[in-house]
Amino acid sequence: MPRANRYYTPGQIWHITHRCHKRDFLLKFAKDRKLWVKWLFEAKKRYGISVLNYIVTSNHIHLLVWDNTPFRSIPIFMQLIQGRTAQEYNNRKGRNGAYWEDRYHATAIGTDEHLRHCMVYINMNMVRAGVVDHPVKWEESGYFEIEYPKQRYSIIDYNSLLEILGVESVGQLQRVQSEWVEEALKKDTLRREPKWTESIAVGDEAFIEKIRLQLNTRPSPGRVAKSEDGYILAEGDFPYSYNDNSVSETSF
Repeated sequence: MPRANRYYTPGQIWHITHRCHKRDFLLKFAKDRKLWVKWLFEAKKRYGISVLNYIVTSNHIHLLVWDNTPFRSIPIFMQLIQGRTAQEYNNRKGRNGAYWEDRYHATAIGTDEHLRHCMVYINMNMVRAGVVDHPVKWEESGYFEIEYPKQRYSIIDYNSLLEILGVESVGQLQRVQSEWVEEALKKDTLRREPKWTESIAVGDEAFIEKIRLQLNTRPSPGRVAKSEDGYILAEGDFPYSYNDNSVSETSF
């Protein structure tokens, strides 16, 4: 598999995904998923990254984070989580070799309806996989943590999430995330949507233009696709195809 390009500009909300090496099920046991969550807590405490949502599946992870620090913290934040998780797992198992795919992927997400849709997409991961019939049944996730807030070692940055979503309390947040998921379950919207995991950015037109300009010094600044609910900035030619006619491509 070729190395994925990684784009980065500070001050944004990022949807980060990372697979286990060769898609092996190295996170299939709860103790291994909890190990990853432990290092997520340590990394967010150490580097000040705001975690808005997350899920640890059997062979990959999703993170929704806000890099609101004055430093370029996400690379070292991810290095700590993934490196320590791999080290502890390999030491315990007497295992050698790679634990993760070569690079994680990060997609910038606009702070509008796209953020809500991305949160739901993350929450529905194990439902899409057919492992559970509701997100609340998967414990190593932001959805579960919001439904059952931790007294200690909390991962979710509730203050930032409430502010960004425009809700007033954790109770209201619980209600709205439940409503979003119930709506998704009723619509049976369980198909994979590559835009959330393979794009440079997803948002409205102004957001996409802002990200494109911020990354303009990089080679191949990308291409824009207009979908029925917004815009997508992708790397060069689109690395995936769409199954509907609601998306059109526009080259810069």
